[in-house]
Amino acid sequence: MIVVLAAIEIPQKVESRETPRPTSSTSASASASVSAHSPVIHGDSPADVSDTTTPTLIGSTPAPIYKTPEPPPLSSTTTKKNRMLELKLLHNFTTMTAKTLSVSSPVLEKIWRVTVPELAFSSASYLADTLLAVSALHLRSSAPHDRELIRASHSYMASACSEYGACLSKGVTESNAEALFLTAALIAFQSTASRIFTRDDINDRTGGYSLPLSWFHSFQGVKAVVAATWQWLCTSAIVIPIIESQPALNLDLSGHPTFFSDLMVGVEDEVAKFENNPAKQLETRMAYQHAIAVLDWAHKIPYTGAPLVFLATVSRRFIELLEARRPRALAILASYFALLKCLDDVWWLKGVARREIMGIVSLFDPDDEEWWPRLQWPLRIALHDNVIIPPQVWGRDWAAQATNTSQNGGFVSHIELLSDMFSSMPQMNGATPDLEPAHQYIVEQEGMMRDILLPEGLEILPVD
Repeated sequence: MIVVLAAIEIPQKVESRETPRPTSSTSASASASVSAHSPVIHGDSPADVSDTTTPTLIGSTPAPIYKTPEPPPLSSTTTKKNRMLELKLLHNFTTMTAKTLSVSSPVLEKIWRVTVPELAFSSASYLADTLLAVSALHLRSSAPHDRELIRASHSYMASACSEYGACLSKGVTESNAEALFLTAALIAFQSTASRIFTRDDINDRTGGYSLPLSWFHSFQGVKAVVAATWQWLCTSAIVIPIIESQPALNLDLSGHPTFFSDLMVGVEDEVAKFENNPAKQLETRMAYQHAIAVLDWAHKIPYTGAPLVFLATVSRRFIELLEARRPRALAILASYFALLKCLDDVWWLKGVARREIMGIVSLFDPDDEEWWPRLQWPLRIALHDNVIIPPQVWGRDWAAQATNTSQNGGFVSHIELLSDMFSSMPQMNGATPDLEPAHQYIVEQEGMMRDILLPEGLEILPVD
């Protein structure tokens, strides 16, 4: 406890017989002066302090050097228990959670551990709420049924999404660009990590497997926010290291045979069958081609964190194909989750590969001669017992490939292109063109946090 003492000059003690009797007005003035400059401290004062008084003039009322103040008022929702929980969550984030937000980068760890909390406390309460929500989710990974952590995770995230959406609606500026990006990234992280506690979408009453579409929507939201704020983020000392830590995105779109080429077999027949518009046919074909190219790239360097890039780089059309449960899109998704097997020792991805692949496979007919053979590689990876997968099972010597491949530095140019695409979009309802997609996704995300991440019967309590 820090006690700030006022500078009070204590006069030397004098004999009372030498002290003239002051007037009543002088006495009152002296008393008020001492009282006005008494320091304020919190908590109980020591017993010997309460009896300490200033030397007094004859006839005056003794004025204590220390004055114990009234306890500061607290809101109805702020309790000592809540404050201790927030301290616990903040401590956990800075000492443990921050280390798990980057695969292998000491620079990023310091940014998440020190710089991001400082930014949250200085300018963005919604970012602070997001940090606490993610920290609560991390603690919950060791105590899945802890009701306090469940409530904290959902309550803080609901509060963050609400305020974040309001801030985004008011407009993106240089002052809030970094906080908006970091919050979007943590919302996407929360959406992904929450899947380990939910086997299925609570809104799906069929009893079957539901696709983790919230993963894609939240990462698309990050992409939209980046595009909307890139004019400021491109010089950010916080954001650029995060972006540049990603492996260089070198996609092979030449059409040459690759490991996942079989996933493109028959695509012309599919687009001709389902798409009547030539433009839509081209969009669908390109969505598949791009997604498969990302798979091939990540397959070469799986232990660098490259597979995580898939969620943010696939097109919106590919997500629509997933929502329609097109077999080709599902097979691509199964292969993507197979890539995540390499990251199975990360707490928020533990068991994800096996669970999701088995769920996707359950959507297919085992007698399907067209697609069942293409699911065999993801199945082999899902059932493999070790995180380190030998090249003969993986299908490529990933260790040698990683040594010969540039590991970072390729995402800035990719984002600049994306930003130009958003900037060229026509205005929608008078809104800033690059802001509309970001706002749309964050609104969807706020509802998603309540409808998908919140278990039935669990009340979201207000966060003070």
